[in-house]
Amino acid sequence: MHTGLFHSIDFERDGKHLSHLGIPFSVDRSPYYQVKIPICRIRNGSGPRVLLMAGNHGDEYEGEICLTRLVRRIEPDMIRGELTILPFANHPAVMAARRRSPLDEGNLNRAFPGDPSGTPTFRMAHFLESELFPRHDVVVDLHSGGTSMEHLPCALIERQGPPERFARALDLMKAMGLAYGFVAENGASAPTSMAGAARAGAIGLSGEFGGGGTATRDSVRGTERALDNLLLKLGMVETPPFGTDPSAFETMTILALESHEQAIFATHRGWFEPAVALGDRVEAGDLAGWYHDFERIDRPEEELRFQRGGIVLSRRLHTDCRSGDCLIQVARIVGEAG
Repeated sequence: MHTGLFHSIDFERDGKHLSHLGIPFSVDRSPYYQVKIPICRIRNGSGPRVLLMAGNHGDEYEGEICLTRLVRRIEPDMIRGELTILPFANHPAVMAARRRSPLDEGNLNRAFPGDPSGTPTFRMAHFLESELFPRHDVVVDLHSGGTSMEHLPCALIERQGPPERFARALDLMKAMGLAYGFVAENGASAPTSMAGAARAGAIGLSGEFGGGGTATRDSVRGTERALDNLLLKLGMVETPPFGTDPSAFETMTILALESHEQAIFATHRGWFEPAVALGDRVEAGDLAGWYHDFERIDRPEEELRFQRGGIVLSRRLHTDCRSGDCLIQVARIVGEAG
């Protein structure tokens, strides 16, 4: 199969192997340049087949840190089955500390199913959906809010596929042990990794574990704990590889985004001051924050109010805002899963 990407991975070989994916791309300094993306394969006989990936957006660091640590820590005798670790899915974006790739301005999580003849971001998306995702039972794509956003820590699944697959995805999401779970409604043709995993026949799991273009003790530890819980639930490991306490919340609050009315967007230049914090429960009409005009200080600040009620899911961290920026989001509470 022509994927527009080169690799030497032997998927049938037992043991631990660290190699690179190579994507040809023309640059001025090197006529035969390839984007080199590290990948690790650990196989120990038959069992669960799991792909862990991060760096879909380059400035989301919890997953990148945890998966590079896992590459160094995990050995074949610690697992049963097949584990593929891809810490920097959009490697150029990671190295540039950007959400999108500096090579082609590509947002990998909007590039699926990709194009084997396209630019590096679209070639990577095509390889993932056409070759890597179908080789795994479970695909885990770790995210956070990135440089400009803080996000409520939560696990995420898409409402896709046959009912039994969705039920299994919901069960695995609960097992990750976070206080909140999020059910996305992007549809089967969405250009996201989770939709790509579903089209490839795999169960897709994702999550948001921090934000602000940084990593904290709590955000990294929370990511490690979610991965430990998941690998234990899948029966891939008997001992949590990160050594966290594999406990979980007794119940998970399930959230959903269904309308643009659950967000407040800037319509002109301004400076945003929030009135609420992540995780707050709000009602329609409640005060979300204030929008200041530093160029017209004689004008009073504008009150921003929620159109829908629910849980505050994310907010913009940069106070200076432009028209079109999403300032804050609230997710509807669907229910609880125990």
